[in-house]
Amino acid sequence: MWLYKLPYNQLWPVVCYDERPCFLIGEAVAGLEMKAGQVAREHYAYEKMGSCNLLATLEPLTGKRIAQVTGQRTKREFALHCQEVEKAFPQAKKIRMVLDNLNTHNASSFYETFAAEEAFRLSQRFEFDYTPPKASWLNMIEIEFSALSRLCLSRRIPSQAELESEVLAIVKEREEKQTKIEWQFSIEKARTKLNRHYEKVNLENNRYKPT
Repeated sequence: MWLYKLPYNQLWPVVCYDERPCFLIGEAVAGLEMKAGQVAREHYAYEKMGSCNLLATLEPLTGKRIAQVTGQRTKREFALHCQEVEKAFPQAKKIRMVLDNLNTHNASSFYETFAAEEAFRLSQRFEFDYTPPKASWLNMIEIEFSALSRLCLSRRIPSQAELESEVLAIVKEREEKQTKIEWQFSIEKARTKLNRHYEKVNLENNRYKPT
């Protein structure tokens, strides 16, 4: 979390990355159209149309966003997404990326996707900073996914093309508005709230217990 407290530096940008599955849902029975004084209503029955994946990166301090919708979530998709992220920060010496410990989230994805020269170049452009196991909520991109879910992903969308069109339009709008995220969970709060984990490694950390 100390990364989140660093002042903005275009040479060392801090970005947050993750992906989430998106289930494609179609209507099995046509709903009732919206009328004056009534909201539109949908039938409880639905049809599963498959799934796709949303890959997204957010720079919290500036509101810059990079998002893609893909049919799979393999090392190749991660590597190609990182390549797009790298293009978005041409002046950066090193891009500090906060992400979880999924087995695709490392430089091996670059080497299995690109030729050795490009893979090495990309590996030198990124510094991967991993959230602790079972603590993905420490990644600010989860806040962005929550917003996208409320605005779009919670609805029934039957095709990947339609979902991609809607999601990318919302992402573009939020970027143009420079919608930022202000992180409230400080290191001090973490040491108090998660004290039992600190004590496991060193009993001296019991001084952080809430009084």
